[in-house]
Formats: sequence, C-alpha cells, structure tokens
Amino acid sequence: MIAKDEQIGGKHYSRLSIQPVDFIHRNNIGFIEGSIIKYVVRHKEKNGEQDLQKAIHFLELLIEMEYGNE
Repeated sequence: MIAKDEQIGGKHYSRLSIQPVDFIHRNNIGFIEGSIIKYVVRHKEKNGEQDLQKAIHFLELLIEMEYGNE
C-alpha cells in the first residue's frame, strides 16, 4: 500500500481531485502555509468552524513570524 492512499481519521480529503499534501509538497509550501491550506480545504467535511478558527490562528502566527506584528 502507498502511504498517500491511506487516510487515517476520516474521508475528508478523498473527495478532492488534488490532495492538499500533493499540492503543498509539489509547490514547496512551508508548514504554516500548508496547515492553513489543509484546514480551509477540509472544514466542511471535518470540523467545521473549528478548522476555520485553526486556519485563522495559523494566519496570525504567520503574520507574527514573518512580519513581527506581535
């Protein structure tokens, strides 16, 4: 079995034509940016508003780390 073919904890990514992990890896996207992408993509199928709140939190972290707005 190929690791990318297995999803642990639900089917929220299997409905997508492009997996977030593939998009993130192929575009050499950093951890924080990749986390934002995955939370936004999955919110309707997994944790709803909580995933959007997580994405917002990661955006705030990114702003602080990249631009020093603490």
